[in-house]
Amino acid sequence: MTAICLLVAGALRATLPAESFTLAWRHSIEHTRWEEDYRVTGDALVLTQSRVEGFGAGMEPAPGAQLVDGMWRWRPMLAPLPSLRLTSSPFAGDYTICVEGRCQALRELVADPGIAVVTVAPCAG
Repeated sequence: MTAICLLVAGALRATLPAESFTLAWRHSIEHTRWEEDYRVTGDALVLTQSRVEGFGAGMEPAPGAQLVDGMWRWRPMLAPLPSLRLTSSPFAGDYTICVEGRCQALRELVADPGIAVVTVAPCAG
């Protein structure tokens, strides 16, 4: 079974059965929503689509992005990633992870509202 693991300081905090997932957050300055879709492929995460509500403060859509349903969408050309390191900021809201349309705050998933850094990675074996 394919799954993603949520780790804090190298320790497993949660496992989510998923072949794909969406990571979403609000930009700390612009307060616009950013979403990224990932597919789990073996021991890597592949970014398949990025979406952002608006422009500004480092949130410019890539060339060729299309405006669909109020969000700029594009397919990033990024090599597969072994993991994602998510760092929470007191100036922005929490990350949200969605699997098959069910979304939950990252801090709830790792059962620690004060956690600062969470690593998302494909689960081994």
